[in-house]
Amino acid sequence: MSVSAPNLHVPGLESRIQPGLEAVERHLTTSVSGSRDLIDELTSHLALAGGKRMRPLLTLVCAQLGDPDEALSPRVITGATAVELTHLASLYHDDVMDSAPTRRGVPSAQHQWGNNRAILAGDILFARASVLIASLGPEIVAHHARTFERLCVGQLNETFGPSQGADPVEFYLQVLADKTGSLVAAAANFGAWLSGAGPEVSAIVSEFGEYVGVAFQIADDVLDLVSTGETSGKTPGTDLREGVDTLPVLLLRRRSARGILDAQGEEILHLLEGDLSSDEALAEVVSRLRTHDVLEETRQLARDWADHAVGCLAPLPDSEAKTALESFSALMVDRLA
Repeated sequence: MSVSAPNLHVPGLESRIQPGLEAVERHLTTSVSGSRDLIDELTSHLALAGGKRMRPLLTLVCAQLGDPDEALSPRVITGATAVELTHLASLYHDDVMDSAPTRRGVPSAQHQWGNNRAILAGDILFARASVLIASLGPEIVAHHARTFERLCVGQLNETFGPSQGADPVEFYLQVLADKTGSLVAAAANFGAWLSGAGPEVSAIVSEFGEYVGVAFQIADDVLDLVSTGETSGKTPGTDLREGVDTLPVLLLRRRSARGILDAQGEEILHLLEGDLSSDEALAEVVSRLRTHDVLEETRQLARDWADHAVGCLAPLPDSEAKTALESFSALMVDRLA
């Protein structure tokens, strides 16, 4: 599958990293296969279905902050591939936990092969990512291990929910930081570290990546409501049907708890307590949420997190790579227009 960089408004940089994106794709294709045909079909299922390759792209952009001779080195390509493998592995596990019927517009692995095989496929991909990471030195190994821990902690916290007295919105944002932000942060860190940019730059782009990852997931909560099934690959409001309170709903509940929720919002919360198994009932709730101002509040939160990400880059000198990172952050929320 061919892959190309999105418009980062830095044509020269985009041209430089394009060979890297193609190399990552080749390496990824090799990494998701290598067993018997039946297993390869399972472990390559999501990789072949496509995806934004957002994390490898970020690795390659951040590698431009280091030694130019190392920006497309085998170590950088290996790190970028390992990050994407880790992401793919987490998707297999997420779909089992969420009972998701589709992913990237195709049947999810657990839907097609069953939970047990999907879990094991995810484990295989985690293992293959770890083999790649092991060749990159102890700092990268430790960072990857801590990231893997945060992915699991975030998923577990999502299943347990917030502690009594905790702010559900703040708790939810921390779950997003662990489940998504941590791996985006690792992708940025690996690019800077493996290209020799140094620990200070690596820390800066890592913080940037965490904020960008959260912004991306907040934007996804909006898109789950406003996008069509044809563009997103799933029915709008699927999370609501599964009983998952995404950020717009959590913000409504917070207004209600503070006694400042309007009648339209209270009616939405009432509908959410009902049976959403029919397409008509789900469409009614989605329609009401689309017209409530809580959706714009959620959009603005995504923009705020993206802006904070850009603010993290302030210590870096102006460069094509910095401009590309600023564009990358904007891309995470431009989807909301």
